Order: sequence, then C-alpha cells, then structure tokens
Amino acid sequence: MSSVFSTAVSGLSAQSQVLSVSAANVVNFRSLGLSPDGTASRPGAYEPQRAVLTSTAQGGVRAETRAIDPPSYQSLEPNDPDAGVDGTVPRPNVSLEQEFATQMIALRAFQANVRVIETQDRMLGELINLKA
Repeated sequence: MSSVFSTAVSGLSAQSQVLSVSAANVVNFRSLGLSPDGTASRPGAYEPQRAVLTSTAQGGVRAETRAIDPPSYQSLEPNDPDAGVDGTVPRPNVSLEQEFATQMIALRAFQANVRVIETQDRMLGELINLKA
C-alpha cells in the first residue's frame, strides 16, 4: 500500500471521528450538563468532547477525543424541572455555530481525501496501461 493511500485513509478515518464527536455534541447540546464542580449532576449528564487532530510519524493524521473545558455553563431556566434553587440548570458547553463550522470543515477534508484516493487510483491505472 502506498504512503499516499495510507495518508489519505488516515485522513478519512480522522475526519469521520471529528464528525461523529461533533454530531454527539449537537444532539446533546440541550442535555443536562455536568455541575459546576465537574461532577455529574445527575446520571446521564453529558460531557461535551472535541476531536483534536495530530500528525503521525508515518505521515498520516489521527483524531484524539478530549473533553471541552469548561464542560458546562449555568443557564437561567427557573421553570425547568432540573433547575436548582437559584433557577439555573447546567448545560453542556456546546456552541452550535462552532459545531456547524467543524462539521463543514470535516466534510470538505473528507472530500479532499477521497479525491486524493481517486487521483492515485487513476494514476495507477494509467501506469498499468502504459506497462501493458
């Protein structure tokens, strides 16, 4: 397997993970978040994550999932059944705008890696035709 192919495949895998983590954040942006001290305020409290890309020694890339800091913010919602005595509810620290941008960037990077694989495939096909 060529290094170009393995680099592009690592990019596909990493961007897939970025998209998965971002989608989980979007789905849970109105969930109950961690309490201000960082503990679960209730079973099932959501802790938002971020996928961080790092280079590998082989020339590819990998995604590592890390917690967002701070994991939550206090939202004033006195009528919410989960509200505390001060009327606030911990919500996951998720920005829909940032998640939308993250998903668009992941989509474009995924498409670019697919194009690299398609281009390499065409070039190898031409090489085989020339040799034949």
